[in-house]
Amino acid sequence: MSLGVLAAVAILIGLMSEMLVGSIEPAAHKLGLTQVFVGVILVALVGNAAEHSTAVLMAMKNKMDLALGIAVGSSLQIALLVAPLLVFASYLFGAPLDLIFTPFEVAAVTMSVLILGFVSMDGESHWMEGVMLVGVYTMLAIAFYFLPA
Repeated sequence: MSLGVLAAVAILIGLMSEMLVGSIEPAAHKLGLTQVFVGVILVALVGNAAEHSTAVLMAMKNKMDLALGIAVGSSLQIALLVAPLLVFASYLFGAPLDLIFTPFEVAAVTMSVLILGFVSMDGESHWMEGVMLVGVYTMLAIAFYFLPA
């Protein structure tokens, strides 16, 4: 029963994700957004809205370890599980996907990881650290917006 429910939910989430990407594509094309900006900023922001809201609610309840675990855990799941699975699954569909990134994309990920490491290193949180992380995300969004296609 549990496996059946899990499979049904996975299928429904796949359909909803396809609908999300399908609805963002025309809007992004009309606004002149590049595929990189849509994939790195918009889909990541909208696709993880439930996790973001849960992390914010936990932070408001002063459960910062849980809030940080939710935020970082989501990124780790994508990087360590979903991306490699998509690479292997892409061969089944005849359109091989690789993990070759541009130097700017590698620099953005490296910078993000380093800043998160410095922010979380002391085990304490402060509102200015949150402002700094939002600022980093905003700077990356602006950079990816102006990145040539």
